[in-house]
Amino acid sequence: MPVALPVCAQPQTGGRYRGGWAREGRASLCSFLLGASVAALPLLLGSSPSLLAAPGLRGRLALALHVAGVNAALLLIYPRPLYKIAVRACFLGFAFGCGLLLSAGRSAWRHFGWYMCSLSLFHYSEYLVTAINNPRSLSLDSFLLNHSFEYNLAALSSWVEFTLEKLFFPELKQITWLSTVGLLMVIFGDCLRKAAMLTAGSNFNHIVQNEKSDTHTLVTSGVYGWFRHPSYVGWFYWSIGTQVLLCNPICVVGYALASWRFFRERIEEEEITLIHFFGEEYLEYKRKVPSGLPFIKGVKLEL
Repeated sequence: MPVALPVCAQPQTGGRYRGGWAREGRASLCSFLLGASVAALPLLLGSSPSLLAAPGLRGRLALALHVAGVNAALLLIYPRPLYKIAVRACFLGFAFGCGLLLSAGRSAWRHFGWYMCSLSLFHYSEYLVTAINNPRSLSLDSFLLNHSFEYNLAALSSWVEFTLEKLFFPELKQITWLSTVGLLMVIFGDCLRKAAMLTAGSNFNHIVQNEKSDTHTLVTSGVYGWFRHPSYVGWFYWSIGTQVLLCNPICVVGYALASWRFFRERIEEEEITLIHFFGEEYLEYKRKVPSGLPFIKGVKLEL
């Protein structure tokens, strides 16, 4: 679940990530692309795109050598602080490339390949947009890979459900039109969230801010003119979309209920802070613009 203040956030001052896009951001991008180059292995080996699903050891050996070679290159290129960033970005790029390989094939894992691409790109783009937008707040946590135990448990649950249903009800995982709907939800949700981050600029921060500083501003333009909490709206539909994509009926319901409850509580808590920060200015904005999430009106508090 997201933890960013959706309308405003206090940029951190100083820190070793000052001017991060010039160094950390570029290192992460190069590493992501290096990891994603695994998708080119079929061309180098002269084999079909369904490398991961093919029988035999040749494809798996090629993947293992690719991982070892790329990791060795990262160790040689980057000092330890940058290596920590590079290895995470490379891992996400590798997952993205493997997702492309699964997606290009005709195996029953094709839709899971779509999911791998969506999940890895979501987490990497969180870091990249932060590097561009607000490099002073950039850290390893910007990848959101260690978000929370509940988030990791939810992801694991979706993988288990997909695998079990694929084994016992394989036809359930071949509903292409439904997976396409899920993919469109994922694209919409991720694009909306990134648009919110870019619109807020340096006001967006993954860490919830509880004290107002001189740098706080109330952002109401762009996607914030559509919804009060566009980053949450984007994450909400992105998370549900990943389960529609996987044709996971149990997790679709579970994700929808858990996400809705989380965002209802989070929005109420944050809006108390926003009213404290901006007073009547935020109350007027709240009256004009909906939260964006179904049946969530926000805190019922008036001055």
